[in-house]
Amino acid sequence: MIDWQSLRDHAIGAAAAAYAPYSGLHVGAAALCSDGRVVTGCNVENAAYGVGLCAECTLAGQLRLSGGGRLVAVAVRSGDGTLLMPCGRCRQVLYELGGPECVLDTPRGIQPMSSVLPDAFGSADLP
Repeated sequence: MIDWQSLRDHAIGAAAAAYAPYSGLHVGAAALCSDGRVVTGCNVENAAYGVGLCAECTLAGQLRLSGGGRLVAVAVRSGDGTLLMPCGRCRQVLYELGGPECVLDTPRGIQPMSSVLPDAFGSADLP
């Protein structure tokens, strides 16, 4: 059973740690892992805009640093609690670490990554 409200609250809490002096958009991501723990991430902007990090990318690092495993469920929120969708790059990162069955909180409700990123590129596509 996934406690979506708790996951959303973790994402909002993570957004408070964001470094967003350029856009002002503080983003937090939270994920339930296959072993039951929750990992979080926040966006980290940069004056060279293209090298900024999305919240989902810092979450991916925390997943690996804190023991690995698989992502089961993910919520992404702004600091004020607004639901945010991951960008294309981050959808690919989440797919890589959670697979097609990982679920994401979306404007259309809870959706599996297979719906959020149909026809995803994965390890099976490599030689």
